[in-house]
Formats: sequence, C-alpha cells, structure tokens
Amino acid sequence: MASFKIAVLIGSLRAQSFNHQLATAAIRLAPGHFGFDFVSIADLPLYNQDDDDNPVSEVTLLKSAITAANGVLFVTPEYNRSIPGVLKNAIDHASRPYGQSAWAGKPADVIGASIGAQGTCMAQQHLRNVLAYLDMPTLGQPEMFIQAKDGLFDAEGNIGPASKDFVQGWMGRFVQWVERHNRAAP
Repeated sequence: MASFKIAVLIGSLRAQSFNHQLATAAIRLAPGHFGFDFVSIADLPLYNQDDDDNPVSEVTLLKSAITAANGVLFVTPEYNRSIPGVLKNAIDHASRPYGQSAWAGKPADVIGASIGAQGTCMAQQHLRNVLAYLDMPTLGQPEMFIQAKDGLFDAEGNIGPASKDFVQGWMGRFVQWVERHNRAAP
C-alpha cells in the first residue's frame, strides 16, 4: 500500500497524448511507497461562480481527489505558449469558492512534453505562476521540458535509455519534495 498518494492531472485530452504517455512512463520510475491517481478533468463543465454553492459531481470528485492527495503532479502540453484551457478550468474549479481551495499547501511539480525543441517551457512557467498564487509549494529544479521525439519511449512505453537517467533523477527529487512537505505539514 502506498504511503504517499499523488494526484496526477494531465492537461491534454488527446487519446495519444505525449503527456499522458510521459506521466505513465515517469510513474513507473517511482518508489513503491508512492501511488499515483490520474484525476479526470475531461467532463468538468466550464467554471461558473454561480455554481459554487451547488457543484456537479465531477467537481466534487475533483476536489475530493485533490484533498485526499499528499501531492500533485501536473503534466501539461503547451497550447499557444500557455496552458490548455481544460487544465485552467480544473484549477479554477478546485480553488473555489474563495477560501475553500483544495490546492492550498499541496506540494506539486509541473512536467510536460511536446514536439517543439523547447518542450513546454512557456506553459510550465505560466502554470507555476498560478500555483504560486494557490499556495502550492512547487519543485523548482530540475525542470523537465521534454521534447517528444523518437526514442523518448521504448516499445513497452517506458522512458527510453537516452532520457531514463534524467527522468529518474527528477522522480527522486519529486519524491523527496513531497516527503519533506508532508513531514512539515501540521
């Protein structure tokens, strides 16, 4: 049984998403005392403050998953030099109503993959700004902007040999980050 539960939010809804593949492969490098739960954001309605007092079940499930987690991993593509609308919508839902944010204090990190040479650096920077406002301590280094190209994944969907040490190093730091912030929690 996992001692630490991580909520994973993928900013892409595409069936063959590089970011879903990245999350799945990276999770395989985690130690056994970490469990990862993919949190669906596909069926959330657009955020509307009028619905704060009577959220639909998808919003309640999202907030419950975040509340139950010891940390959050955001895996995002880059759309037009920023984060996808579906991811921002999920963030807004779980942060409302004001004063009842499920995000506050949750240790987090942001990773992503895209076919561009710069990976998802702009999207990650924008998302980090949002997470800072939400009071989510976010791992600063190593940053993981992955270019999705041949060899990133092997035939079984694992991280390929050219990137495995880097991703394994990132996972080690993320694990330490989550453990440290959960020890410090009241």
